Amino acid sequence: MKETLLYEKREDKSTKCRVCQRRCIIDSGKYGYCRTRYNREGTLLSLAYGQVSSLSYAPIEAKPLFHFYPGSLWLSVGTLGCNFFCPGCQNHEIAHDGFGYHPDSKQRQTQYIPPEKLVKLALVRLAQTKAGTGSSLRGLSFTYNEPAVWFEYSLDCARLAKKEGFLINWVTNGFLTKEALDEIGPLLDAYRVDIKGFSPAMYEKTAHISRFEGILDVTERAKKKWQHHVEIVTNIIPKWNDDVEGLESIARWIVRALGPDTPWHVTRFVPRHDLSNIEPTPTETLERARRIGLDCGLRYVYIGNVPGHPAQHTLCPECALLLVERDRFTVRSLVLQEGACPECKTRISGRWK
Repeated sequence: MKETLLYEKREDKSTKCRVCQRRCIIDSGKYGYCRTRYNREGTLLSLAYGQVSSLSYAPIEAKPLFHFYPGSLWLSVGTLGCNFFCPGCQNHEIAHDGFGYHPDSKQRQTQYIPPEKLVKLALVRLAQTKAGTGSSLRGLSFTYNEPAVWFEYSLDCARLAKKEGFLINWVTNGFLTKEALDEIGPLLDAYRVDIKGFSPAMYEKTAHISRFEGILDVTERAKKKWQHHVEIVTNIIPKWNDDVEGLESIARWIVRALGPDTPWHVTRFVPRHDLSNIEPTPTETLERARRIGLDCGLRYVYIGNVPGHPAQHTLCPECALLLVERDRFTVRSLVLQEGACPECKTRISGRWK
């Protein structure tokens, strides 16, 4: 166990966590909402530090990040726990587990991997890719569950990885506090954020929070203050967040706060966990959502979780030339020239080399 970084000690030995916007007040001997933080007599400890539940070398397209070094490979890691516990979570086996007591906790096995070892794993794989075997490894991705729950670990790993020239991306629900973002902000390169809907009711049903505006503020801060590459994902659940008004609100916010070149991924919901009774999102619903995004002024709107759909490719927004052809998580072709369309020379936002 490692002492957490951002918290306040209180006179009664309770603590106030300042990593996520829940800002849990945790009594001595109790756990935070995420079940990864424990108050031991006034000292707040991270139970998740270095405890890896999931590790793989995954393509950037799986995050999904489509305008951030397409075709690159990332050492991707996750732990247990979350600060949302969404009923239809695609990774509920780890995200709904935790290190604190909970009736549903399976206490799945984790492997302790210190930051030095994790970066060494990345260096070994990088050496292999430089030798000509496989895609180029670009860096570390904190994903699979909410990275804020092991904030201190991702921070320490990022510091070491940066010294070796690696890049860092977070796949997050965006509920980080501003002070936590500002701590890790200088080390992050890409910030892939879920925007689950655009109403208090949607966030109350999915994330069990009463206000979602803080997510928008921190995402905008990541883009404007820290110059992170930002892409947005909305997993569209039938009859939950597929209404036109809500989708238009998300698209207009992206255009206004992040810019029209920000990629928006509208993805098919797949029945999972407590929402196993809901049918997968119809393709027509996703196509309608994409049209809404484009009509609101977004230049890049992608359809996800529908293999073979043409809206997984990147087209030039001016001349419609096929720039990046994808087959699920594989890049089949990329014809950009120095970040621009080779036909009409339009600059395509993102990082390409």
